[in-house]
Amino acid sequence: MVAAYDAGVIPVEQRRLVRTEIPGPRSQELHRRRTQAVAAGIASALPVYVERAGGGILVDVDGNRLIDFGSGIAVTSVGNSAPRVVQAVRAQAEHFTHTCFMVAPYEGYVAVAEKLNELTPGSHDKMSALFNSGAEAVENAVKLARYHTGRQAIVAFDHAYHGRTAMAMALTAKAMPYKYRFGPFPGEVYRAPMAYPYRWPTGADNCADEAFDLFTSMVHTQIGEDSTAAVIVEPIQGEGGFIVPPPGFLTRISEWCSHHGILLIADEIQTGFCRTGDWFACNHEGVVPDLITTAKGIAGGLPLAAVTGRAEVMSSVHPGGLGGTFGGNPLACSAALGTIETMESDNLCGAARHIESQMVPRLARLRDAYDVVGEVRGRGAMLAMELVEKGGTKKPDGALTARIARECHREGLVVLTAGTYGNVLRFLPPLVIGDDLLAEGIDILEAAFAAST
Repeated sequence: MVAAYDAGVIPVEQRRLVRTEIPGPRSQELHRRRTQAVAAGIASALPVYVERAGGGILVDVDGNRLIDFGSGIAVTSVGNSAPRVVQAVRAQAEHFTHTCFMVAPYEGYVAVAEKLNELTPGSHDKMSALFNSGAEAVENAVKLARYHTGRQAIVAFDHAYHGRTAMAMALTAKAMPYKYRFGPFPGEVYRAPMAYPYRWPTGADNCADEAFDLFTSMVHTQIGEDSTAAVIVEPIQGEGGFIVPPPGFLTRISEWCSHHGILLIADEIQTGFCRTGDWFACNHEGVVPDLITTAKGIAGGLPLAAVTGRAEVMSSVHPGGLGGTFGGNPLACSAALGTIETMESDNLCGAARHIESQMVPRLARLRDAYDVVGEVRGRGAMLAMELVEKGGTKKPDGALTARIARECHREGLVVLTAGTYGNVLRFLPPLVIGDDLLAEGIDILEAAFAAST
């Protein structure tokens, strides 16, 4: 399989090139300027400043071409500057850039809502509302759940990540760097154990049943089912370490919620839009959430997010209770329509499955060769390796993870880390990446293991 872009329209050559040390001199100079101008709390995975990008390549200001295994954290799934996205945004910008949908609406917003209602899981009547970021979508999903049910409590899971706004931080499990010293957080948020097969105390075979029993017991004893508005879950946890719950766990959560009149919110902000080999990760389990939050890959790099859900839930809030000045900006809506058209026309669900078929065997060979690889996991083009200390232990090794990531960066491969313990290498290549770049990226990863262990 080759990149989905026609070679004549990819904005940059699809070939790695390391011309200088990474970061190079111009990136280093920009980084010095950044330290004087940009808030210190905003971090970057690597201090390389990008000038152009396309397909599976990032070009920095020093002329280095880096293989992209990050996609801006699963955002540029259709590749940077994807032709249909560029054309749609350019055409919209020539007409108007903003009116605010709450002041004077426009067709693009309606068209995006229609596509989301069509594509998201379930055949029931659905409605959508558009926002700016994943965290904002999560905040509004919680508002909708509380309003519709008349209940207050929200249940989230260990290892969860839902964003950096107040409610999203309350739902997020990891203190540093996301929650440390930013409290107090909104109340009536509760946390249940996540079904994490690799780290389940009594073994992976017991994980689904025991995690579900702990979840239902916690809700019953600490909250009460009749006081619980919603359960929010990532079908595959993202920042928490690409944790894939065991088969059946999400289905049982969904059925239990339905039985008790509790809304199930699926946070598909990182997993959505073909990333896991289907349009949404819930589809792998046949789970139909009451509300689904989306962002990241929805608009090819422009800021857009959404909550899509059952029509009776979405229509229950009084007029003016939802919204925001920039939510569903016309440029972002046009980008989303171009992105979805690309995914449909180029079968990017199939591309994600192809990436999995190419990467997983080679990642598995690394696992077999190095006892520091505790597990290889994920779906589609959302894959990860959890690293542990030598000797067959499961003690997380965040320092080794960071060393390997740095070695990859030096050789021109962008990789990201994740995990509650900072010990997970995560791979999110653009779905349009070519086989040659994919293979070369894994070559670099293999060399980084050899140099770092």
